[in-house]
Amino acid sequence: MSKTFIIEAVMLAVHGQLMLPGQPVTYIIPYTSIQELYELQTGSEPIMLEEEDDGFVKEMIGELIAFFEESFNKKKIEKALTMPWRKSPPLPINDNVTLEVVFAIDNEAYGEQFDPIETELILTAIKEQAALLTDQLELIERLIEAGIPVQAFDVADFEFAVEDDHQV
Repeated sequence: MSKTFIIEAVMLAVHGQLMLPGQPVTYIIPYTSIQELYELQTGSEPIMLEEEDDGFVKEMIGELIAFFEESFNKKKIEKALTMPWRKSPPLPINDNVTLEVVFAIDNEAYGEQFDPIETELILTAIKEQAALLTDQLELIERLIEAGIPVQAFDVADFEFAVEDDHQV
């Protein structure tokens, strides 16, 4: 059975190990985080501290964009965009990784404490009853402080999260 995580698209470019899990994983990605990839790719702000790493991550972002723009994948994603909270059909990456894109809507439920993409991640995690996967420790701390009923894992704990039998 596949383990499901809610994640931003850029995490897949920054953290290569997420594409090589030891067992099947499904990543549900809010559509707005895919749109963010275009901004990150063309922006002048570095994503990573080291110039070499930054170039590699921007290359990976380009590959992700190309994947999402492939005709068959694009049609699946467009199908999800016809209605709020609809998910795309599965987009297989490899034998163990499948992506699903959700047309999440920021309803400002957490607007004071979280930015729009964070709010979409939270709402998607609640709706899908799946864990959130992030590399932002301060996001996990804010989730805990706000008492939001979402299980969250740091990317550094990815292997543990995949093996963990406790779904939300």
